Amino acid sequence: MAKREVLIREDEQYITLNVLLQITGLISTGGEAKIYLANNDVFVNGELENRRGRKLYRNDVIKANKDEFIIK
Repeated sequence: MAKREVLIREDEQYITLNVLLQITGLISTGGEAKIYLANNDVFVNGELENRRGRKLYRNDVIKANKDEFIIK
């Protein structure tokens, strides 16, 4: 399992799950998020999540496929 940190800008309080999926390369466009979440298990802080607009804050842990991402 690969663990990666995802940095958000200092002036941002959060990013959305669909943005995370894009910047990590799991999807190419925001429109693919709904399909990706319907076909793959994604966990936010250990809970199954299927909302592409879910707000992710610093120190949230996201698991998708065999990857783990930590918001910093």
